[in-house]
Amino acid sequence: MERFNKAISESGYCLKTLETYIHTRNQWAGRNIVYYDSIDSTNNEAKRLGKEGALHGTLVIAQQQTAGRGRLGRNWDSPKEQAIYMTLLIRPNISPQNASKVTLIAALAAAKGIREVAGMPPQIKWPNDIVIHGKKLCGILTEMNMESENKFFLVVGIGINCNRKDFPEELKQTATSLYLETKKEQSREQLIAAVMYAFEQYYSVFIQTENLSNLKQQYECQLVNYNRDVRVLSPDHEYIGTSRGINEEGELLVEDKSGQMHAVRSGEVSVRGIYGYTI
Repeated sequence: MERFNKAISESGYCLKTLETYIHTRNQWAGRNIVYYDSIDSTNNEAKRLGKEGALHGTLVIAQQQTAGRGRLGRNWDSPKEQAIYMTLLIRPNISPQNASKVTLIAALAAAKGIREVAGMPPQIKWPNDIVIHGKKLCGILTEMNMESENKFFLVVGIGINCNRKDFPEELKQTATSLYLETKKEQSREQLIAAVMYAFEQYYSVFIQTENLSNLKQQYECQLVNYNRDVRVLSPDHEYIGTSRGINEEGELLVEDKSGQMHAVRSGEVSVRGIYGYTI
């Protein structure tokens, strides 16, 4: 495993171009890039770098992950040079209990970057998936590393199916890529830069309040769950209700069949018509 900070790699990414895009607009997000041809997981490496004192805004990218992970410990299929595998290290000056909200900020940023570069109308499946036409395009995994009682850093992993031309049989009904949706190759450098710029903008709004109060409307406008039937698999029980958007804490509001409103903080949420959920 070899770390690169060179301007240009020989394996598909043009880091000089990426750096130019990022340095043109960004103040901090992605201005320090650490590149790997192949690595176990960009999240794992970002955590390792964070423990070594890496700067706020350090971006780890890789051509391939050998042990990519999604939410709840699921594997993230990571073939070489066909997608974007990146993790942003941030050192937020916020309360640890508000750290999980950053996942929703990342979802907003990923959706905006995809819209800007590919011209596609992505939607957000609460809390951390980006979907197009009912199929998953992008996943986000945010992890926190506590260094002391109130000092911590976050790693925000974002995987985007960019130029994949096919998927394994078991994923064909639930996953898609920008190539499959637009019928053309997309610039990974432009997409990374656009997502990083959007993240920086949304993050600056978020830290003013440490909640989603100023971003709630933007999030709900893109929420594929909104006013749709959902199945909630919480740690202690399962129920079906109707999504009514999110609250300022980023929790999904679900109205059950009796009319009672639940604020869902964690657990699985399946949306009717998405990823094969039909009943």
